[in-house]
Amino acid sequence: MKKITILGSTGSIGTQTLDILSHEPDRYQVEGLAAGNNLQLLIEQANQFKPKSVCLSTKALAEEAAPHLPQGTKVLYGNEGLIEIAADNEADTVVTAIVGSRGLQATLAAIDAGKHIGLANKETLVTAGHIVMQRAIDKAVSILPIDSEHSAIFQCLNGERRSDVNRITLTASGGSFRDRTRAELEGVTVAEALNHPNWSMGAKITIDSATMANKGLEVIEAHWLFGLPYNQIDVLIHPESIIHSYVEFVDHSIIAQLGMPDMRVPIQYALTYPERRPTPTKRLHLAKLSTLHFREMDFDRYPCLRFAYESGQAGQSAPTVFNAANETAVARFLAGEITFLEIESVIEAVLNKHQLVDVPDVEAIAEVDAWARREAASI
Repeated sequence: MKKITILGSTGSIGTQTLDILSHEPDRYQVEGLAAGNNLQLLIEQANQFKPKSVCLSTKALAEEAAPHLPQGTKVLYGNEGLIEIAADNEADTVVTAIVGSRGLQATLAAIDAGKHIGLANKETLVTAGHIVMQRAIDKAVSILPIDSEHSAIFQCLNGERRSDVNRITLTASGGSFRDRTRAELEGVTVAEALNHPNWSMGAKITIDSATMANKGLEVIEAHWLFGLPYNQIDVLIHPESIIHSYVEFVDHSIIAQLGMPDMRVPIQYALTYPERRPTPTKRLHLAKLSTLHFREMDFDRYPCLRFAYESGQAGQSAPTVFNAANETAVARFLAGEITFLEIESVIEAVLNKHQLVDVPDVEAIAEVDAWARREAASI
């Protein structure tokens, strides 16, 4: 029986992870569940899966939840509780599905405790890839990608020598506005931006998909996961989201991973690797699809992707600034403070104002992150 802790259990990845576990209850034991403010759903999850501990964002929520949880369940709260639930239990694998940079300290704590990581929090590697990957090597733990694109690359590389890789290509759906020109993006609403044609995701990631910032974060994450320079990482628009990503080798052979757009497949693969298990997902019927479509990436249409490449290539503190500015700008758009197109304007302004510095530790990253958020909030 594999023991699992989920950070972000009430979000999109968290709920789909629990769905996977529920189909094979004899194979999994839930050690811990951490949520933010979704009190009712966490209570329901705790009563179904009976974890040893749960964590909520505040003391008030923790106290409100306590009477409704299974007897003996430990209730934690805040950042300290998140770190404790990530590290201080018997979990074999910690699924990090918290959106944004809040998951970094908890992920590092889990690695230090010798737990394998099912990584769905891309911001962890974007802001601190140099720290996280070295820590994983030092502690001999695996970082298993849950993002569909990185899982696809991971699967395509099974049994292959990294020296034989010519380049990798991450596919992108194009997001909610993939068929609109930039002129047609003036005045789009939050509801329109959240209407993703292929995937069921959380609000922040759905907006990032529409701006292509999400793909930019994935490019930086791929750089750290697979040890490739940015000039060997491409992005291609693929509206159907059937080819999840692919690898081209030095002999120009291409290996791709295909499947229906369902996150439960990469989630389960991260939990069962190197074994494959049946999933409660639909089969892919290529004959019914008939055709697949592809478009070259347009960096003028999607400047946030260009910002990400430039930040990754600049290195040092630039990726942290890109991520923090983007998180803040997206939150402001969702709150109605700025327009959709102003998301990229805010990011660009913060990046232009930033002076590169080294970020050798978590404290330095936090300082740069806080600066970028203040700047992004004030523009």
